[in-house]
Amino acid sequence: MIPFVHLRLHTEYSLIDGLLRIKPTMARVAELGMPAVAITDHHNFFGLVKAYKAASELGIKLIIGADLHVIDPVDEERHHELCLLAQNEAGYQNLMWLLSQSYREGQYLGRPRVRLDWIRDHAGGLIALSGGRQGDIGQALLNGREADARAALSRWLEWFPDRFYIELQRTGRANEEDYLHAAVDLAGEQGCPVVATNDVRFLSPDEFEAHEARVCIGDGRTLDDPRRARLYSEQQYLRTAAEMVELFADIPEALENTVEIAKRCSVSMVLGQPFLPNYPVPEGESIEQYLSRLSHEGLSRRFPDWDQAQLAPYRERLDFELETINQMGFPGYFLVVMDFIRWAKQQDIPVGPGRGSGAGSLVAYALGITDLDPIQYDLLFERFLNPDRVSMPVRGPDLRATRCLSDHYFRHHGGQSGSAGCGAGAGQTLWAGRSDVEADSV
Repeated sequence: MIPFVHLRLHTEYSLIDGLLRIKPTMARVAELGMPAVAITDHHNFFGLVKAYKAASELGIKLIIGADLHVIDPVDEERHHELCLLAQNEAGYQNLMWLLSQSYREGQYLGRPRVRLDWIRDHAGGLIALSGGRQGDIGQALLNGREADARAALSRWLEWFPDRFYIELQRTGRANEEDYLHAAVDLAGEQGCPVVATNDVRFLSPDEFEAHEARVCIGDGRTLDDPRRARLYSEQQYLRTAAEMVELFADIPEALENTVEIAKRCSVSMVLGQPFLPNYPVPEGESIEQYLSRLSHEGLSRRFPDWDQAQLAPYRERLDFELETINQMGFPGYFLVVMDFIRWAKQQDIPVGPGRGSGAGSLVAYALGITDLDPIQYDLLFERFLNPDRVSMPVRGPDLRATRCLSDHYFRHHGGQSGSAGCGAGAGQTLWAGRSDVEADSV
């Protein structure tokens, strides 16, 4: 059995310090015979779907994780590192929440961070690695503050019972051995398990210079700048299990725990299906009933001077569309689109009257999504939504200020760029990567 699994990798989606490309990385992991690997990009899931697909194709278990910057409670301008791995679906949901919150409420100088109390309240289903030298325990140990290190460890063990590991690394960077020996002593004293990582940033040692160039671009420095921090080493590549065994021959349990963590983590992703937010509906009404009521009320507002005889063909068409929408499971979709179109109009963002097949929906017209009467212009609803062609309805809103709209939804109302994946299609990207948006988020 392979005695080691990599648990900390930054891919090219860690924009500030990662160089690993997803498919070549997974191919190398498979070549090395490793059964699992973790992707722990910095504060994002940008590469998650791509990594999950690539790993699945090669029979590799992908461990979903992220490296976080945690705000120092004493000095909020400072931070330390923490690596979180999703142990199960609950952990995955909690990690998504933390990533979202870091962008919405935790940014400092344009970079996301999380607060300790957020982690405390969303620790369920997550396994935590201490962050090595860059973690709060590591920083305390290296600065001679053993009491602070013990207090930090005690807190983490309380929040992550049987799910916290002190992280050890040997990558040739400054003070690593000093930290390692102090950390091992503390772990033994407090009964905390240790785990070995290589804090991987690139695939092979010969990519180190390219990685340094990328870091310099992010920091606004040049390679020959004597003032720039040298935070990485050429040893932070995807080492083989044999190399890691040789490195940690004196601490074999640190290697064994990588395998144990890999066994404990299991999250399956459902891909290829749209996930819509849980739109809020009044108590006592189903989402289908709510959509029907709003649609009929909206139709009456569109034609306030018409009598029931005049409205009869419109109500018949409306009921037909509602039946189709409910049958295909898209009432929430129409309510979400209605909501953001209304919001855009309230913000004086220009909204077009409707275009494409979406203009053929009387429900959309009644809800104020479009401003074209499909019956007057003989437009077919079936071109927009058809039970014989089961697919997500795509309505590209004519918005001149799409950036403002996405800011409203992704930053202030649930999801945002930190947790949203790369979806496909105008109707699907809005909520890519966020199946857990709460009702009051919309």
